[in-house]
Amino acid sequence: MIVLLLMALAAGLLIAGAEIFLAIGIPALLAKHAFFPHMPDLIIGQRVVGGVEVVTLLAIPFFVFAAELMARGRMAAQLAGLFRALVGHYRGGIGHSTVVTCMVFGAAAGSAPATVAAMGRLSFPELKRAGFSEKFSLGLIASSAECALLIPPSITFVVYSWLTGTSIAALFAAGLVIGIVLGIAFMVQVAIEAWRVGAAVGERYSGGARWKALREAFWALLMQVILLVGVFSGVFTATEAAAVSVVYAIAVEVLVFRAFGWREVFEIAKDSAISTGVIFILLAMGALLSYFITLAGVDRLLLGFVRDIGANWIVFMLIVNVVFFVAGMFLDPNSIMVIFLPTLFPIAAALGIDPVHFGMVVTLNVCTGMITPPVGLDLAVAASTLNRPMEAVVAGIWPFVLTNIVVLILISYIPQLSTFLPKVFGF
Repeated sequence: MIVLLLMALAAGLLIAGAEIFLAIGIPALLAKHAFFPHMPDLIIGQRVVGGVEVVTLLAIPFFVFAAELMARGRMAAQLAGLFRALVGHYRGGIGHSTVVTCMVFGAAAGSAPATVAAMGRLSFPELKRAGFSEKFSLGLIASSAECALLIPPSITFVVYSWLTGTSIAALFAAGLVIGIVLGIAFMVQVAIEAWRVGAAVGERYSGGARWKALREAFWALLMQVILLVGVFSGVFTATEAAAVSVVYAIAVEVLVFRAFGWREVFEIAKDSAISTGVIFILLAMGALLSYFITLAGVDRLLLGFVRDIGANWIVFMLIVNVVFFVAGMFLDPNSIMVIFLPTLFPIAAALGIDPVHFGMVVTLNVCTGMITPPVGLDLAVAASTLNRPMEAVVAGIWPFVLTNIVVLILISYIPQLSTFLPKVFGF
């Protein structure tokens, strides 16, 4: 009963317009006084600081910084140019190139909002010129950026690994497969829409022009190769890979391309620090709440409830998908995970669900939340970046939400899609 009251309080705070860190932090303080009134208050500060004092989480500020450098530099535009040269001559080819560019850029950046901001400016005008409607173009850009959360390296996987102790290399391997599956699903949508509206056929690039586009995008592609090979081969950890991505992005954008100078680098660093601060405040509040809820044995109570109703892993997955889908309408990805994973993950483990498989289901749910109104972050970024009303973005997103749900069902109930590549790599 107390837990339900705390959840109702959190929901009430969100509805009242309170900041998310307050909606998490206030119930956390009440949970402490309700469950452990004699525990010294000093434990609150210890859990807030200790909850985020984890080496793995150092990857987050590095990936945020690298994403900003690439978005404001030339690497994003060069990737878009490469895939336009490769597939732009097919009907609806600009749609396919948008999906693939978002996948590659998002993977290197590790951030979906940064991908929306960078790719939106480049792809939106061309999608409309090719004959795609404004609604479809906005929906495609916002949804394709989701792949940034799935294709490694990914900030979401870093947080999941921190919360559950799952091998981050195994998550990266699985995410590579799931991200490609989702990207292919979006490309199928593009092909259907291109046939329906009679989208224009783009210019066919000559072999020399394609080679030129490949040379120009070489540095951006090399970054992804270095990160993936480095992590999977064990040369460096995910956290070290994030640091490498920053050094690489600075070296390429400042020294090779001369896209901006050191003054701009410091400005980008300042903006990235603000974004990182927001993320870490949410993680700290979530760590505090999950600590008291775990000590109170809420996970054991829920596991007992699941067993009492005779639910197996199939029913449990359905429950998880519904919970995360609803939560994704109102919360950002990190908040969703820090609130629900400490309770749901032990139940999943008790039911024999592979932690990597469960991570893919959770992450794909988080991806769907990024494009689900009313709070979908990617929707807000697309609207502000492209100067379009939020209503227009929301109107175009629903076919892609449906695609997400179809892919989510496949991922949820075919565990091998998530686990076979990590097993190949021996994780």
